[in-house]
Amino acid sequence: MSAVPELVDRTRQFVLDHVIPVEREVVAGGRVTDDALRLDLQKKAKEAGVFGPLSDPSHGGLGLDTRGQAEVLEAAGASLLGPLAVNAWAPDDGNIHLLSHVADAEQRERYLAPLASGEVRSAIAMTEPAPGAGSDPRMLRTVAEETDDGWVINGDKHFTTGAQGAAFVICVAATTDGPTMFLVDQDNPGMRVGRRMPTLDRTSAPGGHCEVRFTDCAVPDSAVLGEVGRGLELAQVRLAPSRLVFCMNWLGLAVRAQQLTVEHITRRSSFGVPVAEHGMAQALVADSEIDIAAARGLVRGTAATIDAHGPSSPQARHEAAITKTFVSEAVWRVLDRAVQLHGGLGVCEDHLVARFLVEARAFRIYEGPSEVLRWSIARRVLRGPR
Repeated sequence: MSAVPELVDRTRQFVLDHVIPVEREVVAGGRVTDDALRLDLQKKAKEAGVFGPLSDPSHGGLGLDTRGQAEVLEAAGASLLGPLAVNAWAPDDGNIHLLSHVADAEQRERYLAPLASGEVRSAIAMTEPAPGAGSDPRMLRTVAEETDDGWVINGDKHFTTGAQGAAFVICVAATTDGPTMFLVDQDNPGMRVGRRMPTLDRTSAPGGHCEVRFTDCAVPDSAVLGEVGRGLELAQVRLAPSRLVFCMNWLGLAVRAQQLTVEHITRRSSFGVPVAEHGMAQALVADSEIDIAAARGLVRGTAATIDAHGPSSPQARHEAAITKTFVSEAVWRVLDRAVQLHGGLGVCEDHLVARFLVEARAFRIYEGPSEVLRWSIARRVLRGPR
């Protein structure tokens, strides 16, 4: 951990020198966030020694524990493209963690190694069109049937992040023994990546959020990730770290928005004085600073719990749910205040905070909507007295 402060500084400088200039091209210049851009940024991240906060050194990563990741990813998150540049953006962040803990040796070599080193992207197909699984995974309708040669998967998914151009997809399907995860290669003729859904968050995710159809999709027994029937249980190893990584990344963007806001209201005058001297503006700045400090405390506390007790522990899951709920809403408040304090320029993407706000809206939904997380938090609390 002694090297983390220096790594944070290098990451911050890397984002400033290489990522933020490209971010402006994407937000205000119409440049597309595609794999060519991703690979170029990741090449520069490797050259700067800041690539792979979530990856093992054997895959070219930094080998950080969760507490180290919290500091480094906050620095990377200062740009919408920063987490992507260091290979810590969804869904690859969670899939790296999942494969590291669940995959067998052959699967780690075939799928984890190229993913963790940034050679390829991945996707995870869980969410389904109604009446299929959404926040409630028990509503799973995609089915995998066992055959003499392996398994055949049939079903429809949507909001499959990164599916367009992903080297492989982790498909969650129901079996007679329960939900199971399957590794499906991009060139499998039984899997078709369909429409890229037009969502609010369009800047930072190559491959978009897609509809995916599995039609008589045949996979061998070796495609089973983990154990048959234990898919949802094993996926828990992914859940708390993935929620926390989102919080780390978006917290970094909130910090940057606060900095941009302070610079703007210090230079901009109204009614004869800088906007920064107006009490109402100062109150908004103070509230954002409070939200940032509280969010940072929750992130780092939960990171310490994951390191101490493991990602699937009840403590980690509970704290990650609390942290994700608070941070997603706190980030939204900070970004909303940033837009307000920029005035008319706040709704113009030339000043970036407008795009920050729009991109962050989905954060309160993915990896668990705030309402579902509050329900699960309350259930754990109420379970104690019983």
